[in-house]
Amino acid sequence: ATLLAAIDRTVTAPGARLLERRLTAPSAEPAEIGARQEAVAHLVEETELREALRETLRKTPDPERALARLAVGRGGPRDLAALRDMLAGAAELQTLLVEGVPDRLARARDDLGSHHTLAAGLEAALVDAPPPVLRDGGFVAQGHREDLDEARRLRDEGRGVISALQGTYAETAGIAALKIRHNNVLGYFVETPATHAEKMLAPPLAATFFHRQTTANALRFGTAELSDLEARILNAGARALEIEREVFEALRAQVLAAAGAIGRTAQAIAEIDLAAALADLACEREWVRPTISADRRFVIAGGRHPVVEAALRNSGQDYIANDSELSADGDKAKPIWVITGPNMAGKSTFLRQNALIAILAQIGAFVPARRAEIGIVDALYSRVGAADDLARGRSTFMVEMVETAAILNQAGPKALVILDEIGRGTATYDGLSIARAVLEHLDGLGCRALFATHYHDLS
Repeated sequence: ATLLAAIDRTVTAPGARLLERRLTAPSAEPAEIGARQEAVAHLVEETELREALRETLRKTPDPERALARLAVGRGGPRDLAALRDMLAGAAELQTLLVEGVPDRLARARDDLGSHHTLAAGLEAALVDAPPPVLRDGGFVAQGHREDLDEARRLRDEGRGVISALQGTYAETAGIAALKIRHNNVLGYFVETPATHAEKMLAPPLAATFFHRQTTANALRFGTAELSDLEARILNAGARALEIEREVFEALRAQVLAAAGAIGRTAQAIAEIDLAAALADLACEREWVRPTISADRRFVIAGGRHPVVEAALRNSGQDYIANDSELSADGDKAKPIWVITGPNMAGKSTFLRQNALIAILAQIGAFVPARRAEIGIVDALYSRVGAADDLARGRSTFMVEMVETAAILNQAGPKALVILDEIGRGTATYDGLSIARAVLEHLDGLGCRALFATHYHDLS
């Protein structure tokens, strides 16, 4: 039940963060807002492009999170894989955003950058689905490092390597009964029947096989090659992990060296995602592009509350649209509306609806209305509800007056003010007097305001 939840159609983490930042700080620059609207409008018209972009974006991991983890030394193989997949997605986005797109999207396309060397390195080095932590190993692709492949072969196929060496030794010695065995005392050793002792102890075999032990029925020998192989087999697992760690650190260094460019790519992905998300929202909800101007007009035809409308839609009901006109310039200026009516008549909804439409318009989104003309709102003030702050010595009425005073002291000519039931925290005629005084002050400021009240005498 929040505006963010009602309008968020982003499919990437950077896009979601960008939407939240823009909602908390809408632009007050008509040129900036217009550039954002152009991008959204283009993707509203180009349905196939919008869907293709969103499909690619859905497969794009969060580069900012992966980059941050790698930068502080907490990253793992999956963070490198996330950056690999992000760079692949960025390259695909560039091919989709061909010539003819608005400046905003063209700039985002250019900011996606060219990361061919880094992307190729990550693609060649990593397996498709790496393990989550570095100590598990197994994330470097086969064929990337010869020494790693050899260590893995010894680690995983040690029995086969020993068997092959046994066949070689049996052929060299001409003794079919020659075996390579292992025990905890001698480790790996060559064993022959005692009947072949004279042959094994005489040249030329004695140069290769050195005697280690004699038993009742057999002789046991060692070789330099077998000792070296034994050491390599025993250390192969640790060596494989050591090599993979070297590969990881090298890739991490390459990524951090390109951190600035990757950051720009992430921002470009966020920009594209948000434009496509707002376009998708506009098409789904039948929202319109508002006209943004530098004056103080505020004309909404067929406006709807975006959050309430979404809730009603889920229950199969329609929201009843309504109009407002708070233009503050010209001979027929009506910058302030006083709204009266019974409880549950929709006064508070109407107030918030218009404030939310102003916010949506100034983040560059389309708005829930049939037509909207909005002069730049440089500040939005709201005083609603009843709450005390007794720990600081403020009653309900005192909180209401402090907040109202803050609005009256800060609101300028381009502000939009929504006030709900000012003066209700005290006696009837005192409250009515306060409400009238507030209205007169707002009128003197020249700002646009919606003022909901139960004081029918006020109207």
